[in-house]
Amino acid sequence: MKRIILIFCMVGIFVQAQTKRDPRMVGMAGAYTTIADGIFCVGFNPGIIGLQQNKPFMIQAFQLDLGILGNFFSIENIAQYSGDTLNTVEKDALFDQLEASDGMAFFVDTHMPIPFMNISKGNMAFTTNNIILQNYKLPMGLLELIFYGNGQKPNLDLEFNYEILGLNEYGFSFGIPFKSMSWGVTAKYLQGLFYLGIDEDSSSASLITDDLGIYGSGKYIIRQGVGGAGFGLDIGVVSRPLNGWQFGASFINMVGSIKWNQSGGGGDPSSINPLTSKFYPFVFGEDTLDLNESILYTFNIDTIRMDKMGNDSLFTNETIFFVDTLENGKRPEFVTRYPATFRLGASKRVDNFLFATDLVAGFENKYYARQQWKWAMAVEWNRIQTIPMRIGYSWAGGEMKELAMGFGVKKGPVIFDLGFSFRNGMWLHTMKGFNFSFGFTWVGKSIKKTEKEGPSPALKE
Repeated sequence: MKRIILIFCMVGIFVQAQTKRDPRMVGMAGAYTTIADGIFCVGFNPGIIGLQQNKPFMIQAFQLDLGILGNFFSIENIAQYSGDTLNTVEKDALFDQLEASDGMAFFVDTHMPIPFMNISKGNMAFTTNNIILQNYKLPMGLLELIFYGNGQKPNLDLEFNYEILGLNEYGFSFGIPFKSMSWGVTAKYLQGLFYLGIDEDSSSASLITDDLGIYGSGKYIIRQGVGGAGFGLDIGVVSRPLNGWQFGASFINMVGSIKWNQSGGGGDPSSINPLTSKFYPFVFGEDTLDLNESILYTFNIDTIRMDKMGNDSLFTNETIFFVDTLENGKRPEFVTRYPATFRLGASKRVDNFLFATDLVAGFENKYYARQQWKWAMAVEWNRIQTIPMRIGYSWAGGEMKELAMGFGVKKGPVIFDLGFSFRNGMWLHTMKGFNFSFGFTWVGKSIKKTEKEGPSPALKE
């Protein structure tokens, strides 16, 4: 047992970057590449579906998953820093922590598989998933001004990051088993529902401090997208069990992007999924955007110095709703990339325990993905078959850690699963976010192998 735990500590590093989640995955801190079953292997390793021929078919009746993640706000930090004056050491440590994340970030995502539309049977699966991603980030220039004033850098970058994305993901997966392994692939259609975000290529903002005083200006174009389409592709491989061991690898979203506004200047807002309709139409301030509109927000800071402190117009700003169409009357098309991840995993069954670990690489800091390594290990206890218990832990250096736990309840053909994790912290008062997931799954009867009976032997006389 000690040797197994040591191997998992040496092997397991992964980054939690997923477009799909489920309660069992949340309860095991994401160590899932080789242990997901049926419909739940989609989004992690489609190779596993090739080993499901003799397992019962599954239908996901209902599931809801909510995740919130930040890199500063926690009960402990609010209590520690509210109304306090930071010394230099504390200020430097906090600033370095935020700088490592490229700003003060806040990310919210919800995942809701469409009820009864996620089915697996044999080596095939059809899945649907409704996803909402929200990303907010304050720029380092603004944080540097708050922490240190204008003494360290005369030109501060004030460009924000702001995005809201809603989509439906439809996937068809199949696996091809071989003697010692199974390969699988998931082809996905990405139905873009809505998008609102700052166009980084067309936006800029800065604050300049020099001998003349403090001045600056900024322009943010917040672009809207309604109606988009794209395709994604996952591939994966997993070994057959050997002495309790399994190994696997997958490339999730190896291909994946959504092109927005392909329908031109039209588009039917009623086509928005009812589960996400509360986000559309978009409201900015007290005004509602029309289908073809985007937002231009500008500000200007006049030279701030002692001889101008009496002026009334040192800071001016303006918000303009404009019709965002081309000369032909169509809306400009733009593309959002679905971040890709590469996963490696291993698992080992020992008596009533299942140990699992993953190694995953993200390629960019976008939405759910992080361009860094993260370690995790998890264990599932199955001594009581009807109530499996799970616990997991992950770490990516510094404050990037997670403690997860969960359980399942099996009653006849119905399975209830629940998972919860403390994100960027180990306990309630230190966590800077959380994952909460629960769901019901209906499982068919197990398929039993039957041996063919030969003819009865002739009786000797």
